[in-house]
Amino acid sequence: MIDHAHDLESVRGATERLLTAAAAMNNASVTESSRLPGWSRGHVLAHLSRNADALVNVLHGRPMYPSADARDADIERDAPRPLDVQEADLRDSAARFQEAGAEPADWSRTVELRNGVTDSASRVPFRRWAEVELHHVDLGIGYELEDLPEQFTQREIDFLAERFRGHPGLPALLIEEDDGRRSPTGHHEEAALVVSGRRADLLGWLAGRRDGTLLRVHGGTLPSLPPL
Repeated sequence: MIDHAHDLESVRGATERLLTAAAAMNNASVTESSRLPGWSRGHVLAHLSRNADALVNVLHGRPMYPSADARDADIERDAPRPLDVQEADLRDSAARFQEAGAEPADWSRTVELRNGVTDSASRVPFRRWAEVELHHVDLGIGYELEDLPEQFTQREIDFLAERFRGHPGLPALLIEEDDGRRSPTGHHEEAALVVSGRRADLLGWLAGRRDGTLLRVHGGTLPSLPPL
């Protein structure tokens, strides 16, 4: 069962870790490339701020973004800002998200995200948690997949395996963690391929942050994952 209140607190903790790490940067390092192709660290920070506001829209029943073009334009607009402005925006937008999450609500209701994707409102805090944790890694400032909270890593592997389950562009797979735990994903329920490895490496591959060369594949070759 999803505990949205627990996840909101986890978002708060992840945001504080991110803000502490960002405070060690400077204006020059904000303009440097992140680990995401075509994005500076300023792009990543701007995206995180605008994503918080977008998820407030979702919780309030509004469109997540006015349009895909508006989303991209806002990130481009905000990316060049100096570090202190980025930090303030990230802190303030995070506070707005926490305030929206604290409002009395029916957390079992269905909400709409980008591109027509729907989900339970109760999973919105976890989605925000994933944004903060993974994009903290994307900044390339010393926070790695191995540093993620174990509970988050486990849940994000489960979330991504569920997201790819039934996808026609992915063969049947079993994701096998280093403790033997398995999660089915891909197009069919009976999997011919088993992909195993450390949790950080499995998450990195599923989330598009690692190429999977450190994983073991039984029954074939490592397939290419569909875009997230």
